Amino acid sequence: MLSVEAARLSVMKKRANKVKEEEETLCCCEYVNRHGERSHVAACCCDCEDLDDACDRFLKREPQKPESLSQVAAVVRDRIRVPWLWGGAHKVDLSIIPPLILLPVLLHLAAFHFLLGIVVLTALPGLVLWYYYFTHRKKGQTLFFLSLALFSLAYMYYLFVTEVLPHGDIGLVQLSVVTVGVVLTLVALVHTKREPGIVLPNPEVVHSTVTYYSPLADRDPDLHGGGQDVTMMVPNRAGSAEQSGVELKESSRRNWCPVCRVVRPPRAGHCRICGVCVLRLDHHCVWINSCVGQANHRSFLLTLVLFLLTSLYGISLVLQSVCPRQHLLTALLYCPGVYNQYSTALCFTCAWYSSIVTGGLLHLLVVQVINISYNVTEREARVALRDKTARSAYWGLVVDTGVYSRGFRGNWAEFMTMGDKLNPPSHAPTDLVALVGANKQEKCEHE
Repeated sequence: MLSVEAARLSVMKKRANKVKEEEETLCCCEYVNRHGERSHVAACCCDCEDLDDACDRFLKREPQKPESLSQVAAVVRDRIRVPWLWGGAHKVDLSIIPPLILLPVLLHLAAFHFLLGIVVLTALPGLVLWYYYFTHRKKGQTLFFLSLALFSLAYMYYLFVTEVLPHGDIGLVQLSVVTVGVVLTLVALVHTKREPGIVLPNPEVVHSTVTYYSPLADRDPDLHGGGQDVTMMVPNRAGSAEQSGVELKESSRRNWCPVCRVVRPPRAGHCRICGVCVLRLDHHCVWINSCVGQANHRSFLLTLVLFLLTSLYGISLVLQSVCPRQHLLTALLYCPGVYNQYSTALCFTCAWYSSIVTGGLLHLLVVQVINISYNVTEREARVALRDKTARSAYWGLVVDTGVYSRGFRGNWAEFMTMGDKLNPPSHAPTDLVALVGANKQEKCEHE
């Protein structure tokens, strides 16, 4: 009887391994859909029950189901794939597509007449800001802004090579400088995208489950009796838990992250968009679709500087080519005859678009430099202004909390060397266990 059962288990195990191997060996055009079934990119228009039902209800003038549109959108997002050599077809984020279409169309439309240029160059920043506040309110990740930034850089360089360079006013030296600037900007951006410095739990401990008696932020403390089961970490050695718990009781309670289940070091913060805790969190930058923290803050600042220098130099070359008789500082405002030819009008429009983008990033760079000079992160400045615990000047552009400032030179020295301190000393897990015990003891004493 036992031998028959063992043979049956062996056959089932072989079948499971065979199915697993078949799922792992996907061709470049195959993928596993949201239902866990194997599918092919050529079948993107097959078995569209949700879309058929929505169209049928529309033709019959029947009300749509509440979840029909969301289901159709989920099907479309799941089926738009790009063939890939390893691991099957990859899903394409739909948010990267609008900039690839809208930017060239709007810029070419604006080049027909200066009135159209005014309308387009005024509406485009407004549209971007509206989409920013729309996505920021939902606290969701999007590749729209990263796609817009990368495509703007690539498209401006493409027009520079195809439209400005043939005029003969740009030499190989100027072209080489612009090319090197674009390449260095992309390299710095890739380095910035690596990791902002995520707070990780200490793996060299033994895990145990305790109850952390503290109401969570933005939640009702009456739910579940004000307690929450969390995973804590207890080392194998004995320590002075009572003394450490008293010293770090308040700080651990304040810095405990219930989502990541870690005790955040000083100046670390939790990003609700990325869903992680980041060391010395400055802000979540939508233009790189990542947080700016202790590990990538310097490369983020370098990316801004390189982009601004390259953009300003490129704009000056374009204006010298299309408006040779005008002064560089006034060519953007007055360039007679620039709309006589479509090529020069397109170059002039792109110079205006680049100037708008450069102005926005220049403001961001100025804010970053001021905050670094006062040793304040953007997150700390926002909280301090909200709580009215900081000294501000120049309409909130300069914010000084006075907490971490060590002088101008000391602040910049700390900023330039903070990437070497990515593993700050964290609280011993026994302190948290002592914190829980201290909280229980205080409750008993009050009762």
